Amino acid sequence: HSKFRSGRWAVDTLAILAARRGHRAHRSIDETQTMDRDELLATCLAQPEAVEEYPFGDDVSVIKVAGKMFALVPIGGELSMSLKCDPDHAITLRGQYPAVTGGYHLNKKHWNTVRVDGTIPMDQLVQWIEDSYDLVVDGLPKATRLRLQGQVRAL
Repeated sequence: HSKFRSGRWAVDTLAILAARRGHRAHRSIDETQTMDRDELLATCLAQPEAVEEYPFGDDVSVIKVAGKMFALVPIGGELSMSLKCDPDHAITLRGQYPAVTGGYHLNKKHWNTVRVDGTIPMDQLVQWIEDSYDLVVDGLPKATRLRLQGQVRAL
């Protein structure tokens, strides 16, 4: 895998993956389906100016916007991802979904780790990815935040 991938690559990849499943965009995908590792990464990288890096070694893909992490996806082992989350909402999600736990090796107040085991609908995973991205963008300097909020999501 490459050390960096741009959002443009991800949009094309997600469109191809969706087309293979007979869908045009993630919003129309059957909510009972789940995602594989490539689809998780493609969804993350579809966010404006999202990039993939490997600051912790080749074992975990870190997705950032403006240098700030909003998603981590381990490369091997059980399929999971860690996402930034509003502290109160994070606790609610942990109580609602057994597959959601406090962020693994992260500040558990602000991060959840989600086991992608088929128990959480695909549309919910996509929403959580977008929420994590938005939470990080909301904390960026004003000029950067306004630039990113002015971009329209491709999906």
